Amino acid sequence: MSSVDTVGKALAAALYADGDEGLDTGASLLAADPAADGELRLRGEEYVRRAWEGGWQPADVVRLVRRDLDEPHERLAAELITGESQRYGSRLAPRWKAQLAELAGLAPYRADRFSYATAVLELYRLLLRLPRIEPVDPPPGAAPLSIPSPHEPRMLSRIRALLAKAEATGYPEEAEALTAKAQELMARHSIDDALLAARTHGPDTPSACRIGVDAPYETAKAILLDAVASANRCRAVWNSAFGFSTVVGFEGDLESVEMLYTSLLVQGTTAMTRAEAAQRAGGRKRTKTFRQSFLMAYATRLGEHLAAVADEVVTEDMLPVLASRDVAVADQTDRMFPRTTATRVRGVTDLGGWQDGTAAADQAQVTPRRDRLTP
Repeated sequence: MSSVDTVGKALAAALYADGDEGLDTGASLLAADPAADGELRLRGEEYVRRAWEGGWQPADVVRLVRRDLDEPHERLAAELITGESQRYGSRLAPRWKAQLAELAGLAPYRADRFSYATAVLELYRLLLRLPRIEPVDPPPGAAPLSIPSPHEPRMLSRIRALLAKAEATGYPEEAEALTAKAQELMARHSIDDALLAARTHGPDTPSACRIGVDAPYETAKAILLDAVASANRCRAVWNSAFGFSTVVGFEGDLESVEMLYTSLLVQGTTAMTRAEAAQRAGGRKRTKTFRQSFLMAYATRLGEHLAAVADEVVTEDMLPVLASRDVAVADQTDRMFPRTTATRVRGVTDLGGWQDGTAAADQAQVTPRRDRLTP
């Protein structure tokens, strides 16, 4: 039997059945035929290409593999994606390149032939069943994409440094000031981009990116991301089934959303851990409800603070330009997601968690204080 036949029979047995019997049959066929390894890899690269054509990106696939399978499958996926992406050379969007760079640190998976074949088939079964989703970039190789960041490199580095310091400090007041400064720089540069595009009539149009919203407490995290997106003149649409939100907006604003959301999530998690330790020291043990209530309060209150920032930095003469960008973002969101639905948020059941989460949001607030924001 040729290697092509071996792989064909193994895939037929394993990929279209829900139970483990087909997996065992397919893995046994592959384990007994080392000559089939090359053909098996080619089939995997084909499944990866189908995923790209269906709107998926490397980070999306790896996130889903990490959630639904195990660590060996994540390493197999990273190796397969990295190898398949080499065929495109430089014809990759910047976010693709960044996502591929994050996969470079994962070590290859090594195991006995049967275990290895089983893991490969489980991964392929997941890849084969991926549905089509809304694309946020052309598939790799479709066009030579090189979209420069609207943010000035020095300003972008400064924002990242401020947020890193806010995450690292143990003093809430210092974290507040550092985060406020970062948000001020983001808002200021976003308005400058909008005014420049309006004056030059440049071809500045909204784009989109996807940001992971991982369990646990994903509802609170999605609410926090929505608040950050709204404050930065973007729209966020949460896909709870696949663990991500798609954020639609202008490119510079998307960068701001990614940075600020990540930082506020780190700050919130740190504050939650500290508050939970204090609660447990007092004899409380309902940690799950406490954490959920804490993060819900944190996200809700930060939404209020961020909305206040958005109003404060805008002057009346900027309103027409910003309104036209808001309309463009709304139109793009409606084109990408013509059928969105509202989700009922589960009630908060831990008063202590809500109070502590609200306090943590107040300490991480991003309302600019002019005496602290002098460049």
